[in-house]
Parts: sequence; C-alpha cells; structure tokens
Amino acid sequence: MTTVIDQAVQAQLIASTPESRAIPACLRYERDDPFAVRVSFPPSASLDGSEVEWTFGRELLAAGLRGPAGSGDVQMWPCGSRRTVLEFHAPEGMAMVQFDTADLRRFLGRSYAVVPEGNEAGELDLDQGLASLLRDA
Repeated sequence: MTTVIDQAVQAQLIASTPESRAIPACLRYERDDPFAVRVSFPPSASLDGSEVEWTFGRELLAAGLRGPAGSGDVQMWPCGSRRTVLEFHAPEGMAMVQFDTADLRRFLGRSYAVVPEGNEAGELDLDQGLASLLRDA
C-alpha cells in the first residue's frame, strides 16, 4: 500500500498588486507522519529564490475546506465554492495562495485512503520515537 502521496497542483499567488500569478505546488502526505500535510513551492515562487515548504495539520486542511480555520502560522478558508485560500505567516512576511478546492479535496481523500480519519495515532511508532528522543538526549 502507498505510504507517501505527492500531488502536483497549480496555485495562484495573491499579490498586493492586481497581478496575481500562477505557481506550481506539491502537496505531500506520509503515513509515517500521519497528522501532517506538507505543501511545497519551487524556488521561483519565493522572494529569496529558495524552495519553501510548509507543514500543518491534516485536520486543519479538512476544517479549512468547510470554513475559516487556523489561528497560527497557517490559516485557511473557502473562497466561494471552487477556491480555497491558504495564508502563510513567517517572520519575513505573509503570503496568500489560492488553490482549487477540488484539488485539495482529492488530496485529502487520498490521504484518508492511506490513514483513515481518526486512525492517525495508530500509525505512530511510539517505541521508535522514544528511542530516537533518548538517543538525541
């Protein structure tokens, strides 16, 4: 069974000028980190020319598809029936990116096929995690 899901999507960077621009992005879900989803953007999408990756809760993604969600570095909300906005906050600034809601729902559904909603804790290897923490201490 698949343990990693990578899904290429097209996003729209919302700029303060009237010219927003399309940017590629990749959504990622891993069975080994069952509570998290990742979205990465290529170097061309960032101000400093570095790839940018954000990690946030899969639960936040699910909630943000239904209504406003998040209160920290990542916030999201539906923008009409076809688009969803993700807002990312960092010390360097803030970025708003729109995604096609259908793409996000498809990705979320694929992640639930790997680890069903509510079964995330059962995927964690607590013994291995504890051993790793003790090794690093």
